[in-house]
Amino acid sequence: NKRSKGPEMVETNCNTVKVATCNINQWAMDFGGNLRRICESIRLAKAAGARYRLGPELETTGYSCEDHFLEHDTTAHSWEVICEILRDPERLTDDMLVDIGAPVIHKGVRYNCRVFLLNGKIVLIRPKMALANDGNYRETRFFIAWTRQGSDNLESCMLPMNVRHATGQDTAPIGFAIVQARDGSVASELCEELWAPNSPHILLALDGVDIISNGSGSHHQLRKLDKRVDLILSASSKAGGIYMYANHQGCDGNRLYFDGCAMIALNGQLVAQASQFSLSDVEMVYANVDLEDIRNMRGGVPSYGVSADSTPAVPRVYVDFNLCSSQRLALSMPIKPFYHDPMQELALGPPLWLWDYLRRSGLKGFFLPLSGGADSGATATMVGLMCVYLVDAINSTACPQVLADVRKTVNDPAYIPTSSQDLCGKLLFTCYMGTVNSSAETKDRAAKLAAEVGASHCACLLYTSPSPRDS
Repeated sequence: NKRSKGPEMVETNCNTVKVATCNINQWAMDFGGNLRRICESIRLAKAAGARYRLGPELETTGYSCEDHFLEHDTTAHSWEVICEILRDPERLTDDMLVDIGAPVIHKGVRYNCRVFLLNGKIVLIRPKMALANDGNYRETRFFIAWTRQGSDNLESCMLPMNVRHATGQDTAPIGFAIVQARDGSVASELCEELWAPNSPHILLALDGVDIISNGSGSHHQLRKLDKRVDLILSASSKAGGIYMYANHQGCDGNRLYFDGCAMIALNGQLVAQASQFSLSDVEMVYANVDLEDIRNMRGGVPSYGVSADSTPAVPRVYVDFNLCSSQRLALSMPIKPFYHDPMQELALGPPLWLWDYLRRSGLKGFFLPLSGGADSGATATMVGLMCVYLVDAINSTACPQVLADVRKTVNDPAYIPTSSQDLCGKLLFTCYMGTVNSSAETKDRAAKLAAEVGASHCACLLYTSPSPRDS
């Protein structure tokens, strides 16, 4: 793409940008492990040439810390994680905008925030404005919503002393704002805000933001992904733009399974999608996008211009940084969203939750009273499926962490499972606990199912105390 300038030819500005988002399997209050996984995702993004990396909601602490969020230490340790990222000898934030989810206390009030890092500095802290407080979520118990959106909502947040030493900053801007680079702009929408009736992405798109990102903590529920994808595609189709989504993946300490599926959309079309269920601790997806595609779409819709002209401006934080690559990149093409059918979702979510809970609890297996009925039979089947997925991952060598965790769980540093049944025999212990009222049929069903999945099985007869009428 060249333009004539007198007798010579010069390159026009390159408008292609590589962006990166991720699924990360974090663990509540595991600050050291969370730091390692965040740093791994940043290293992978930098190695791929990305200029912007997005991570999930509250990734420094894990999403499900619950009342630990009410303890000041939780926020203090979260800042320590950010300091380690800023001080890393590999200079992880140099020449890449790094967007991290973390709790922040500002003027004595606790907020659920995005923290933007660039070149060893904190360029913006963006608090969440719509908190999830239904179903499995109780965010209003731990955080306060940031309710201001006007041009004067941006304030100065006093940084902890260790952060001041790491960055050379006493304060950082906090509020609803846009990060404006030399050649493009980025702004956040946090999880629940996408689902809210007055989603910020409308205002941000009308104010010309190129990249709208959503660091989320969204749990698995049957067919919920369909709605999530519909919202993301709609958000980027009405007013154009790149919409990026990051999520936790796995069990991070309670009864929920976060189902990943990080994705990137452009102008209403999906261009990248990560897995919904996986044994990987870190999974990255990337997209190469031409910002001119966004501007061409917006410029071709007269109603966009009319609405944008009357929209109040969102404050901007200016950074001396180019989002776009110095050379043209092969653009990412649209893809169709991938969905598991309901039976696949049921066969993937619970087994992977069981594995995360087992490996991180420090326990060595499961004990299950196996009655031969539907409930205990379904539970045994889920553990059997868990072992199938683990052995498949070990044989593929795609997830080396899986073998290390299996060996730690079975307490054998040289162990390599020969089959899913071999592994299940070390992890699942079942017992048929019959009474005088039990049938031979249920006893037989329990034994057959245990053998099929590979569980270590036994049977016993439970005696009851004689009733008065027996005497």
